[in-house]
Amino acid sequence: MDSTTVCSPADKRARDSQSHVGVKSSRNEGPRASAAALLHQLYGPIAGPLQEIESLFCRELQSSHGSLASVLSHGTQLGGKRLRPAMLLLSGAAVGPLTQDHVVLGTVIEMVHTATLVHDDVLDEAETRRHVPTVNHRWNDHTSILLGDYLFAQSFRLAATLPSTEACRMIGEAARRVCEGELRQVLLRDALDLDEETYLSMLGGKTGELCRVACQLGAKASCGNDDVIEALGNYGAAVGIAFQIADDFLDLWGNDDTVGKTLGTDIGQGKMTLPMIRFLQTASPHVRREVIGILQGPVDGRLRKVLPLLNQSDAKAYTLAVAERFQQQAFAALDRLVPSEARDSLTAIGRFAIDRRF
Repeated sequence: MDSTTVCSPADKRARDSQSHVGVKSSRNEGPRASAAALLHQLYGPIAGPLQEIESLFCRELQSSHGSLASVLSHGTQLGGKRLRPAMLLLSGAAVGPLTQDHVVLGTVIEMVHTATLVHDDVLDEAETRRHVPTVNHRWNDHTSILLGDYLFAQSFRLAATLPSTEACRMIGEAARRVCEGELRQVLLRDALDLDEETYLSMLGGKTGELCRVACQLGAKASCGNDDVIEALGNYGAAVGIAFQIADDFLDLWGNDDTVGKTLGTDIGQGKMTLPMIRFLQTASPHVRREVIGILQGPVDGRLRKVLPLLNQSDAKAYTLAVAERFQQQAFAALDRLVPSEARDSLTAIGRFAIDRRF
């Protein structure tokens, strides 16, 4: 990968002479008493630029047509933790100074991510996301689809304001792979013979890809060398996959109030996730037939009927072990970076990916 496609030597000299976006150092050394306190700890080194991304995101979701104000404003509330722009900023800060380009790129990444969430909620017929009513529930499916399209269009318009077209190409390719991963999952619903390799490949697209490109773009915009850019991309992909495996785990063994959505959604929609894949591969023929009958039967009660059988298997422990394997891959990728507060935060995000209590 040629890192000069985004940041040439001339760009580097020019940026080194500019006053860059301030990076604030703020650490919360106390116990993780709340989600807000934990996120403050994770994002402390890039608190200032992350707030600039939040402001730019809100400004970009505005229209001269007053009738759109409520739905566009609602769209800014759905992204949750702002994990991807934070990873972009931290990757950049771990390599060099942050600039306004990082703020623009982080906003673009969050727009793409939010667009996929809005579309996902239509596919999942979801009523809430992170305790907030989904667009399709508060308005309708048509509004959701168009809002997602609006976000995609705005993201590429904003990316086109950057000096290089390389970022547009990378984000476009990432968006394509995310949609490809989602499309594969939709087409493989109720595929009870889905194997683990195919499942992980889908996760690499639908979740890992946007995290990968976020970290790469952050490093590129700070003029990182090719090895560091590749390492941070590997880190992002591994964290994204670990995060999604943890989500699939929480869909079965989480808590409605803390996860922010109804449990058992995946089973209800015929999505084969790692716990079920492992269970069906290792269950006795008799138990496997029983579970397949449940999964092919009425949606109501599937989780209640399947969960006791899952709990008698190693599916729970196995799923966590696979998530931890990707977590360790992410940690290993960070060995390429010099010690810094930003690297510490990236490590903490890797831990957070599978150790969530909310």
